[in-house]
Amino acid sequence: MTIERTERADSATHAAEEGEGKYEADIKVSPVGEHVVLRDAVFGDITDDGPNFRAVGSFGAWVLITKSDIGLGVLTLPVVFGTLGIVPGILLIIAIMTMMSYCAAIIGPFKMRHPEVYAIQDAAFIFGGKIAKEVFFVMYQIDLILTVSGCAVSVATALNAITTHGACTAIFIAVTSIVGFVLCCVRTLSHMAFLGWVGLISILAAVFTVAIAVGVQERPAAAPQHGPWTKEIKLFGNPSFGDGMTAVSSIVFACGATGTFFNIVSEMKEPRKYVRSMVLALSFLGAVYITIGSVVYIYCGQYVASPALGSAGVLMKKVCYGLAIPGMLVTLAIYGHLGGKQMFVRILHGSHHLAHSTPTHWITWFSCQAAVAVVGYLLASAIPNFGPIKSLIGSVSKPSTCIIPFTFMWWHDNWRFVTPEQRKETRRRIMALVNIVCLASGLFLTGAGTYGSIEAILAASDKGGPWSCRDNSNSVPQD
Repeated sequence: MTIERTERADSATHAAEEGEGKYEADIKVSPVGEHVVLRDAVFGDITDDGPNFRAVGSFGAWVLITKSDIGLGVLTLPVVFGTLGIVPGILLIIAIMTMMSYCAAIIGPFKMRHPEVYAIQDAAFIFGGKIAKEVFFVMYQIDLILTVSGCAVSVATALNAITTHGACTAIFIAVTSIVGFVLCCVRTLSHMAFLGWVGLISILAAVFTVAIAVGVQERPAAAPQHGPWTKEIKLFGNPSFGDGMTAVSSIVFACGATGTFFNIVSEMKEPRKYVRSMVLALSFLGAVYITIGSVVYIYCGQYVASPALGSAGVLMKKVCYGLAIPGMLVTLAIYGHLGGKQMFVRILHGSHHLAHSTPTHWITWFSCQAAVAVVGYLLASAIPNFGPIKSLIGSVSKPSTCIIPFTFMWWHDNWRFVTPEQRKETRRRIMALVNIVCLASGLFLTGAGTYGSIEAILAASDKGGPWSCRDNSNSVPQD
């Protein structure tokens, strides 16, 4: 007969010591060490008989957070500067990144207080009940699937650029979706972290290569190649409302991965280390965004391409897209993985099959991943142009998954149940005002950004409709 003893995990011990809440993850270890069980509030008993859903370390969390955020969205920022002007563009990047960071910082304490939370919809159930849970489940799923479709379009754009439109764009999207499905089927984020390193190196290599290339070339690829030419650098732009909101939505898209951080902290070995990983990741990203956006725009001016990989000429465009493809595929893999997993967790929650490799486990897992891949493919084929789908994601889904729910999370834990005397505290009132501003900003970005996105989609309809074979990388002349 085996007698087991129960010990509180390090994360729970530190949470109690630091006053971070009631996070409970009990570890049961047999005296002979034959069988280790991690009892998690989301995944249940994690044993050697199934995947370890609690194996992400702090470095793994850093790379997953960083790679969830950085992608081809960074290469739309030079175009944003061309629309808004470089001064408002940089200020908006700082403002939006600060707001995203504040919302992301709420996740750590909330998870420690409510260990049963796996994703945004679970947090919504705590602060808003069943209706809120369903609303945010749908919004988060839309966000994940739209990002999957955006990645598929991005890879198709890259393949068009590299092959000079060597095949139908619809074929490239279909092939990308199949490859993405295979990558999405990795079951744990700890294994996905390895792909994260590959993707991060890939994207950084591509963006820094194009930044260096535009700095050393004589003139941008889109500028007149003979005779005199003039480069226009706008300190302050004068866009229309629709164009301005499309540009703002591009910034939100570039740094709008906050919704995925809940999934990441839920699979960390020590969730208490999440905040440190998050702060380091977002600080690094802010520096990269401002640097790349400013350098490429200053050297290219009004001749910057969107995405900016096309700004350095045909050869460097092919090189940079080739470097970027692994990074785009990894982004697709991460978002597709999370899109399938949140359905998988919801279907099997509380079941023995969730954390054990049973036939039911495998059938449910592959079915959820296939569903995300198919819907992502259909959306990518319906809107096969990078610019419109990017602005659509930035306006429709990102504010609802990166800003709005986190203000209600703060309200639930820090205002809803406190005494009238506590509500009079100066610091608490200031934080309440901050959350009201964030909520209002999220609602405004959703409404106004959607208006700008619809305009962009209608304007792009001439460049290729659903299941179009037309080149979406501007590599060949269009009829």
